[in-house]
Amino acid sequence: MTDGRMTWEHGETWYRVLGDLDPGADQVPVVLLHGGPGAPHDYLEPAADLVRESGRTLVLYDQLGCGSSTHLREAPDGLWTVDLFKRELTLLLDHLGVSARYALLGQSWGGMLAMEHAIDRPAGLVGMVVADSPASIPLWVAEANRLRAELPPEVEATLRRHERAGTTGTPEYVEAVQVYYDRHLCRVPLPEPVARSFALLDEDPTVYHSMNGPSEFHCIGSLRDWDITDRLHRIDVPTLLVSGRYDEATPAVVTPVHEAIAGSQWVVIEDASHLPHVEQPEVFRDVVNAFLAGLDH
Repeated sequence: MTDGRMTWEHGETWYRVLGDLDPGADQVPVVLLHGGPGAPHDYLEPAADLVRESGRTLVLYDQLGCGSSTHLREAPDGLWTVDLFKRELTLLLDHLGVSARYALLGQSWGGMLAMEHAIDRPAGLVGMVVADSPASIPLWVAEANRLRAELPPEVEATLRRHERAGTTGTPEYVEAVQVYYDRHLCRVPLPEPVARSFALLDEDPTVYHSMNGPSEFHCIGSLRDWDITDRLHRIDVPTLLVSGRYDEATPAVVTPVHEAIAGSQWVVIEDASHLPHVEQPEVFRDVVNAFLAGLDH
């Protein structure tokens, strides 16, 4: 295990390499892209452990603005764009010396970033896993609000009252959001790395609030109109889509992605929601490792 930092124009990006980045290795290295935006890598450590069981080299990193990377709490909202994080990823691949041959595993926002990256058809990308991710935020929000309408009426009333009043930082609103998260984000007690990520996100929600907003279903940030559905056909690498049966990434959200990416595989994991790698780890491990093995030479 090796930790390092990449310095670029906006500060430093922290990363961790699990294994040896040998360009001649048979197994393709995998770079993991965390979600949020702004939720640091920690919650993906269980996924990395599952994939590492095969001996594969993995890279975890904290995107700019969170975790052990440079925080920019006073930066204008306009800094936090998809293009910023695409550039960071491209620079990191070059910095690590893997840009000629690599795969991606992106979860939630990380999957969105992976798809944006793949649309540009980088020469070294040999495949990717997109877990629990939309290609359209308007569709994501519509589905999230459909799921939200199924919450107990008093919870829904609390959410609406605070959203109208602009008081989404109050404990009452946070507690109401948690009811939704317990159904559609993670349906098991949070492992320590996941709880750690959420705690760190709470400490500095700058990126999340700028790009998303106060919650998963109240998207008022810069991503509110993001939609790459009509560009997905440009993705030309093997792609595995993963989602949970009770996921925020509902079948209505994932189906357009599956239909647009030629040859993509889609596995729905039962008894899981938005974090199947912690809710059903054995199933996640077997599905993902089998797919990645097909990318090796």
